[in-house]
Amino acid sequence: MSDTPVPALRAEGLVKTHHGEGAPVRAVRGVDLSVRQGEFVAVTGPSGAGKSTMLHLLGGLQRPDSGSVWLDGACTDSYSEARWAVERRRRIGIVFQFFNLVSNLTVADNVELPALLAGTSPKRARAERESLLAELGLQGKARSMPGELSGGEQQRVALARALVNHPGLLLADEPAGSLDSKGTREVMRLLTRFHQRGQTIVLVTHDARLASAADRVISFYDGRIADDAELDDDAGLPGTGISSVLELKD
Repeated sequence: MSDTPVPALRAEGLVKTHHGEGAPVRAVRGVDLSVRQGEFVAVTGPSGAGKSTMLHLLGGLQRPDSGSVWLDGACTDSYSEARWAVERRRRIGIVFQFFNLVSNLTVADNVELPALLAGTSPKRARAERESLLAELGLQGKARSMPGELSGGEQQRVALARALVNHPGLLLADEPAGSLDSKGTREVMRLLTRFHQRGQTIVLVTHDARLASAADRVISFYDGRIADDAELDDDAGLPGTGISSVLELKD
């Protein structure tokens, strides 16, 4: 038997075409990808390159026209929408650019909801929420409504919600895309912190600062992977080797 570790996430031959009022748009064109357990992968590229579509395919938010996705070695081809919903509650945390918080629920309820839906007891869900909010600097915000928070605070709440069930995989789609520079730094620091604890992360971003925190940067262009580069410690710092890896971004 092989001693090769099972990837946290693997995709093979992913294809997705969007059909709208105009001509069909081939958003993802035969993508193969493997992400190791505990790896931090950043996916960069211009708007319209298909990055977010690919991330949505990996998280079961969209279905590929062809190709397959494996989670921890299990093929998801036969997964129903309900099964994907269960996997997203238990094994996949997702963070979006515009937070997607439930506006009429408090911060506490937003964070606890995925845990309760996954069958966690209210007592444990509350304890997990309290721990995460404390770690993310939101101790006094549990009873606040999302609209009362800054953008950076809302994104931290969204991150807490994504992590409350301790998912093995975190998918982040432009998590700093609507934040100012302070909020971007906060998100970068938090992603780095959780990655250092072993969290597997796939991040879609336009921001070279965020991408520089990753182990590996994938350049996505016209629905395909144009470049796939491991970052060493020096290349992963802002203002150094990251620029050459991200040259296809613009």
